[in-house]
Amino acid sequence: MAVKIYTSKEVSQIMESGMISYETHMRIREHIKPGVSTADLDEVAREFIYSKKGKPAFLGLYGFPACICTCLNDSVVHGIPNKKDVIRDGDIVSVDLGVSYNGYFSDTAWTWPVGNVSDEARQLVEVTQQCLFKGIAEAKPDNRIGAIGEAVQKHAESNGFGVVRQLVGHGIGKAIHEEPQVPNFGRRKDGIKIRAGMVIAIEPMINAGTYDVFTDSDKWTVKTKDGKLSAHFEHTIAVTSSGPVICTLPKGASINVFEMMGHSTAKAAGKQTAGVSV
Repeated sequence: MAVKIYTSKEVSQIMESGMISYETHMRIREHIKPGVSTADLDEVAREFIYSKKGKPAFLGLYGFPACICTCLNDSVVHGIPNKKDVIRDGDIVSVDLGVSYNGYFSDTAWTWPVGNVSDEARQLVEVTQQCLFKGIAEAKPDNRIGAIGEAVQKHAESNGFGVVRQLVGHGIGKAIHEEPQVPNFGRRKDGIKIRAGMVIAIEPMINAGTYDVFTDSDKWTVKTKDGKLSAHFEHTIAVTSSGPVICTLPKGASINVFEMMGHSTAKAAGKQTAGVSV
């Protein structure tokens, strides 16, 4: 399948979808606290997305039964929200969601620390978000897709973490999943050449231990094979002639999830975006 090239007008439409995705995450963030179930978060997302005249892109996708994917601790991606998964102090909570708005899609994920998280969890969350921005910085014309994966892999592995191999990022625009695949590992000389007008979702999934994962008995939730923690961050990126533009983060928005969750003494993951336009 050919890689789609989007016009600036179409990218503007994707960014409108992306702002709804971002605002949905910020609304969900307000509800992430001990005692709240992941099903509660799904209902918050459902109501908010529809209130913005959008549609939850994941609902019914390949048969997925919810609006968002929610993952606690050793779950990597594709977790189904349910009443039994109740958030506790010390958890890390990954939320992945997509929005369809006026026929254009966006996809974005954040991992949130809840209360008194371990030092390992803190480092994993910070490094995973750093991996995302290092990958984004490589999404520019004339680089190859492999440059993104190389940047992510080097940063994760230099911090002692594992990069999930079985799942990758993807193109996005008029469908939630388009070509090309965007691995979080590899070599910068590999893959297709990146061109202005491409829109891709970059989404590092980084594990505290091994990169090996398995699919749980619900046939959706992907978990770490060794039971260690996993974090996930994702943004939808439009490639322009002058570099990458983030479609799912407003200009000047905070990206420090620890401060955003009230951890005022946390070591900053960084308020800057590594020179990336937003």
